[in-house]
Amino acid sequence: MYAVVKTGGKQYRVSPGDVFIVERLTADAGAQLKLDQVLMMGGEGQSLQIGAPMLGNTTVTCEVLDQNRADKVIIFKKKRRTGYKRTKGHRQLQTVLRVLDINGQGAVAPIAKAAEPVAAEAPAKKPRARAKKASAE
Repeated sequence: MYAVVKTGGKQYRVSPGDVFIVERLTADAGAQLKLDQVLMMGGEGQSLQIGAPMLGNTTVTCEVLDQNRADKVIIFKKKRRTGYKRTKGHRQLQTVLRVLDINGQGAVAPIAKAAEPVAAEAPAKKPRARAKKASAE
């Protein structure tokens, strides 16, 4: 199952379990959000539902993973032979979301971190004695 949601002036195709980045939303990390601007919903074995422009009574439930900033974009302006140069930088505020379910269907269990394999400890190496060079006198 997937849905197309609109947030921050952009559209995103999401499925349960997907992690995606959107423009800044006001929520703390760990909070749950409901995105109600769903434009389309469908999936395998299901009929495609297209809104005009939105689907009513359809929501996408997401969990806020992080609030951060995107990589810096450098804006450089120059006009030749006039001594005009301007440099600016911009970092867009963004929110990282994980889709939990779409319209109460397709609930996904929380993703657990995979256990790291335990490596058998190698026997300790004995320090090698260094041979001293005989000085030529």
